[in-house]
Amino acid sequence: MAVLVPVTRSGAVSRLAGAEVQPMTEMNTTPLIDVMLVLLIMFIITIPPQSDAVKVDVPVGPTPIIKWISNELALTAEGRAYWNGQPVDDRTLRNTLDKSVAMDPAPELHFRPDAATGYGRVDEVLAMTAQAKVSKMGFVGNQQYGDSF
Repeated sequence: MAVLVPVTRSGAVSRLAGAEVQPMTEMNTTPLIDVMLVLLIMFIITIPPQSDAVKVDVPVGPTPIIKWISNELALTAEGRAYWNGQPVDDRTLRNTLDKSVAMDPAPELHFRPDAATGYGRVDEVLAMTAQAKVSKMGFVGNQQYGDSF
């Protein structure tokens, strides 16, 4: 003969004689969570590692070294011109510009006028560079004009 033992919602045996016996209506999710964790770990292990490497075929042997030549043309506040730190007059400056443009490859010209240089003098020097057909030219030290605007 089977005896029914009253069980509470928490699963503990009820010691009360008059407790009503009810079947559990909640699903036990513990095995489901265990299986999902095992599957998650398996997926993590089987994923190939990501690499950020880019495969490039690099030529073997010596490569030619290209030296870029640059010259600096500076103007002082008084309007005097300096070619690579050496003072030059306008005639020498024009000849030097012509010689540098004739070089292969043509060197870069870094133009650095002082902030206090008059606009007319800067315009004269820029006209000389245009007449010499300087193609690689950059203005250096423009940050000194930042407060002017």
